[in-house]
Amino acid sequence: MNIIKYILFVLIFITSIIIGRLLSKKYIDRVNELKDMKNALNIFKTKIKFTYEPLGEVFCEISQSMKNNVGNIFEEAKNKMDKFTAQNAWELAVDESNNNLTKEDKKIIKMLSKLLRTNRYRRTNKSNRYYK
Repeated sequence: MNIIKYILFVLIFITSIIIGRLLSKKYIDRVNELKDMKNALNIFKTKIKFTYEPLGEVFCEISQSMKNNVGNIFEEAKNKMDKFTAQNAWELAVDESNNNLTKEDKKIIKMLSKLLRTNRYRRTNKSNRYYK
């Protein structure tokens, strides 16, 4: 009878370890994806600020340079820009992405779509101010 108790104890212990590692991997992947998203958005900001490339080309370059879940978001947004506006394409790409981000993370990332157009106008107004 004691042997069965010890076997069950070992099985519960091993199962707990496996579940803990799976959960911790999910959180580690989430942190890495958030860091990658931050880097991608920095690249995006730099491209928009210093080049006059269309958003689709910028999204394509970022998706090629990232090569992970974050890159997939930019690639999907670029593909959806043929049928939708940049704002809607970005929101759909974030919603449909398969990653470890939480709902709150996705909500914040989707809010960036409202700034796509605003940043374009601000950059244009700023550059025009210097040429007058």
